[in-house]
Amino acid sequence: MSIQKLILLLLPGLMAYAQASLTLSEAVKLALTRHPSLEAATARVQAAESRIAQARAGWLPRATYTEGFQEGNNPVFVFGSLLTQHQFAASNFNLGTLNRPDAFSNFQSQVSVDQVVYDFGATRSAIQAAQIGKQMTEQERRRVELALIAGVARAYHGVALTAESLHLAEASLKSANADLERSRSLLRAGVATEADVLSVQVHASSMSEYRARAAADLRIAQAALNEALGLPLDDQHTLTTPMESPTLTTNIGTAHETQAVSSRPELLSARLGKDLGAAQESAAKSQYWPVIGLRGVFEADRQNFASKGGANWLFVASARWTLFDGNRTRASVAEARHMQAAAAAGEKQMDAAVRLEVRRAGANLDASRERVTTTRDTVAQAEESLRIIRNRYSNGLATVTDLLRSETALLESKTRRLAALYDQRTAAVQLEAATGALNGDSDVLK
Repeated sequence: MSIQKLILLLLPGLMAYAQASLTLSEAVKLALTRHPSLEAATARVQAAESRIAQARAGWLPRATYTEGFQEGNNPVFVFGSLLTQHQFAASNFNLGTLNRPDAFSNFQSQVSVDQVVYDFGATRSAIQAAQIGKQMTEQERRRVELALIAGVARAYHGVALTAESLHLAEASLKSANADLERSRSLLRAGVATEADVLSVQVHASSMSEYRARAAADLRIAQAALNEALGLPLDDQHTLTTPMESPTLTTNIGTAHETQAVSSRPELLSARLGKDLGAAQESAAKSQYWPVIGLRGVFEADRQNFASKGGANWLFVASARWTLFDGNRTRASVAEARHMQAAAAAGEKQMDAAVRLEVRRAGANLDASRERVTTTRDTVAQAEESLRIIRNRYSNGLATVTDLLRSETALLESKTRRLAALYDQRTAAVQLEAATGALNGDSDVLK
């Protein structure tokens, strides 16, 4: 077989393998391009951009075309229609015809253009409010992005945790089966009893159940990762970022809180809420003043749709001033002021909540660091203890209860170590998210 044919045969498998390999950083970047929550947030930002365009339309003229048809024998209507159609004649001065005219038809085409000249800041305030609204939706998108990245990291490490738990369950089952064979050998040698063999069998069965549970947990964790990535739940990946302690040299302190206060989208959105209230108050106050505008109209009136007609034009300058609106404007101004006060109070509350979240995330990270160190030593001690107990049991110097207790202690210590590593990785990500600095290139994702 030629080298070219061999490459063609192996290429699909190599491509599949390459597609299945996935680092945590790659997983995050994939989610940022695929997940529906971010697509929805982006669409809301675009909708806010459209609202700015709507508000800016207040500066532009509005052109309207109207086509209408009228028919009747109302004397004023007939007289006026004859004039606008340029069809009025001396015979139309006949008193009988003027008082009791025959039915008359009028086809009217009209193009009108309206332009606001000055509205005392109503349009300007509406544009400003729309722009602030867009900034708030951008901060909401950033909040969704932070939550998405943190969620992907938890799901990714969740798969690694359950995979390691499955490996641990398989190793424990293998060890239990070895203990079972050892106990049977000791039974044949007259050193152990049948009760010892039965106890080890029960232990082996429990390890088999543990393995089955771990295998099921792994399948669910893989599906949860796919959901976090915005992919079909049955997609398969080979995760290449190990669940090890992250490299963190920065001490947790006030600098993290300072960064959170200046970066967290929830706080930035609360501050924008005060600006939005001010813009809305300005827009409401503009209703106290008149709207100055211009209007131009071109009109064509015809007795038939295409003939017997004439055209005319009209130009109007106006000032429309609402003298009383049932205190609606006053209530709108009051509402905007109350919303500003609510936004200011919300900012204070969010400031404290963000600082508390940073401290909680820092405490969790510190605790997980200590747990990782402690559990590493505990695992080593449990392994050595099991080695000694096995030797003693083989020589008839320890009971099967001692053996099973040591097996269980080792399993529990390894399980706690895996949990500590998982908590440390996720706590590091959560601290980065709490400060608002988390992104697809963050070191905590490597």
